[in-house]
Amino acid sequence: MTTMTDTSNAARFREFKMPDVGEGLTEAEILKWYVQPGDTVTDGQVVCEVETAKAAVELPIPFDGVVHELRFPEGTTVDVGQVIIAVDVAPGSGPAAAEPEAPAPAPEAEAPKGRQPVLVGYGVAESSTKRRARKGTETAPPAAAPAAVQAELNGQGTAAVPEARPLAKPPVRKLAKDLGIDLATVTPTGAGGVITREDVHAAATPSEPVAPAAPAVEPVVPVAEPVPAGARETRIPVKGVRKAIAQAMVGSAFTAPHVTEFVTVDVTRTMKLVAELKEDKDMAGVRVNPLLVIAKALLVAIKRNPGVNAVWDEANQEIVQKHYVNLGIAAATPRGLIVPNIKDAQEQTLPQLAASLGELVATARDGRTSPAAMAGGTVTITNVGVFGVDTGTPILNPGESAILAVGAIKLQPWVHKGKVKPRQVTTLALSFDHRLIDGELGSKFLADIAAVLEQPKRLITWA
Repeated sequence: MTTMTDTSNAARFREFKMPDVGEGLTEAEILKWYVQPGDTVTDGQVVCEVETAKAAVELPIPFDGVVHELRFPEGTTVDVGQVIIAVDVAPGSGPAAAEPEAPAPAPEAEAPKGRQPVLVGYGVAESSTKRRARKGTETAPPAAAPAAVQAELNGQGTAAVPEARPLAKPPVRKLAKDLGIDLATVTPTGAGGVITREDVHAAATPSEPVAPAAPAVEPVVPVAEPVPAGARETRIPVKGVRKAIAQAMVGSAFTAPHVTEFVTVDVTRTMKLVAELKEDKDMAGVRVNPLLVIAKALLVAIKRNPGVNAVWDEANQEIVQKHYVNLGIAAATPRGLIVPNIKDAQEQTLPQLAASLGELVATARDGRTSPAAMAGGTVTITNVGVFGVDTGTPILNPGESAILAVGAIKLQPWVHKGKVKPRQVTTLALSFDHRLIDGELGSKFLADIAAVLEQPKRLITWA
């Protein structure tokens, strides 16, 4: 192993440390390396995937060069701040005659103008501190030089300066790739010139609509590992997302006094509305399903019963009323249950909400949900009906005071207009924190959701 303390070579190597990819997380497990020693990497290239207590995250490297050493194998849990990869940023240079490196970035007080904000795993953009390759001083063949030095020469022999790489997080890059959008053509609206999901959607032309995501009601079923012949038991380490889920559920169950109420409702008209919306040109390019209408019904019910959208602050002995709704959708993934949420869902139109649900589920299915997407939820929907289950008694997501379980929608005999007829029926279950939501408020909230699903026209009359 090459030592990092050799003063003649120290400037050749740069080390990439495990960043804090969440909110104060202290460790992450390396799930997969996408590069090996000897591979060329460029600024922003994803080099590995790690799993934290909240999600799986891809880490891009913030500089160019050739991979010199991977410090940890796959499956290793690494503390935040530990070096995970070393990169030779001056490949091909002799050990004692390496060309001097470009000056290190100036201290914060002397940071150059235009300094870009840090994205997770990116570090500070270094375009202002990189040098062009000097003519006549190359000691390595062009194929071995870092990507920043391999600028294609123009007719006068001058190195062409590569264009700056658009700033966007990995999930946004994936969305752009799926939609066939070149990020270089997208106008960023995020802080510091960061491209957001909304920017990518805005860049999509009518001829290239958003690809329909997997049904929001379809679960991500983990694939069981084959059991060796003769094995009588299997031990599975509890770590990462699964460990965090267990701790959160125990904390929630034994902290907040749970109460669960149930209501069975005729949703035949809702199912007809879903069928009509699927044919509506305004809903083209998005997935329409019962969960969409249920989510909208919940938002209407919160507007009528705002006390549900609150949380108990034990430290300050206060009830914190939220004037926005970050709508969580529980999703089963191979790594466990996660609850990403749609920010400010109350502001979204029905087509926008449908698109948000589709993105949320597609990202969860791919295992690319970011910690930020799971933070700050105010109320959650869990759809146990996809498993054919009639209902359940859900546990509150930590930091929230209400969670709605949606059961399977089944054709059942139902008294309708004085006659027994086959109708589409489902059972809803609402669990809530009885410290701040009493029986009256919880009952009114659940009854309002049921009323909207029974008569969807209330989405208009109650909005």
